[in-house]
Amino acid sequence: MSAKPYWVLVLALLGISFAGPLVRLSTADAVTIAVWRLGFSLIIVTAFLVITGEWRDWRHLTPRHFGFAVLGGVCLALHFWAWNASIHLTTIAASVTLVGMQPAIVAVISAFALREAPTRRQVAGIAIAIIGATIIAAPDLKGGLATRGNAPLLGNLLATSGAVTAAIYYSIGRSLRKTLGVWAYVGIVYTAAFVTLWFIARSRGAALTPQPPREIAIFAALALGPMLLGHTGMNWALKFLPAYVVNLIVLGEPIGATILGAVIPAIRQIPSAATLIGGAVVLTGVVIAAGSQRPAATTGVDN
Repeated sequence: MSAKPYWVLVLALLGISFAGPLVRLSTADAVTIAVWRLGFSLIIVTAFLVITGEWRDWRHLTPRHFGFAVLGGVCLALHFWAWNASIHLTTIAASVTLVGMQPAIVAVISAFALREAPTRRQVAGIAIAIIGATIIAAPDLKGGLATRGNAPLLGNLLATSGAVTAAIYYSIGRSLRKTLGVWAYVGIVYTAAFVTLWFIARSRGAALTPQPPREIAIFAALALGPMLLGHTGMNWALKFLPAYVVNLIVLGEPIGATILGAVIPAIRQIPSAATLIGGAVVLTGVVIAAGSQRPAATTGVDN
């Protein structure tokens, strides 16, 4: 196999590492950030659909596959909403580490989607990741188990839920990318995510417009970096690599995002010892769980 997919994943890692800091810099509502991010992304995707002619792939799309693509978009929308909110409730380091548990979850989804029970190594890896997540959340438990009034705990829980929805999204993509070009695939998924988030914003009364120039610049940066370079790059790689391999790239995001969060003057977040120790345990568990995935189990689904 060509090394090209791996170089694309390196660029994708660079893109997603900026997501947490950019969301943190925004003062907009979590769902508003996601709507604008998807909106800008769809403009770019539409242009590539026309240039490449990949919109023709939709002619061969079955209702079942279309339904799965829409489901993937809904999961992506919920992932963005939950994760954007978590960034403003807990630290960048904790949020990106907890949402980074998705490769371990993908491994389990892949195994069960093919009716294969998780291996002992997968179970052990997931258990280790959960222990790491508990270490990260432990200091926040001092404020009580009730999430209301305990922002860091709620942020950690939202980040974890974002890991689950992201895992479902990528698992679906692994299956559909075998028959759809990357622009044809993300065209459906991003549209479904945008529509879902728009309805959520309207139902919550979140202000979508007008937005100050500073916020527009952040939204555009989220679309170009984390979305186009990051998510779309990972979706492109799904055609050539197993879902769990593609998802392993997120293991580098906590490192990149934490460094950026610490050095950007407007953020200056220095992770606590519990976050660093727990993060190392989470990443160890994810490597063990995702690294034990059977090759055959990667052909069924996507994050």
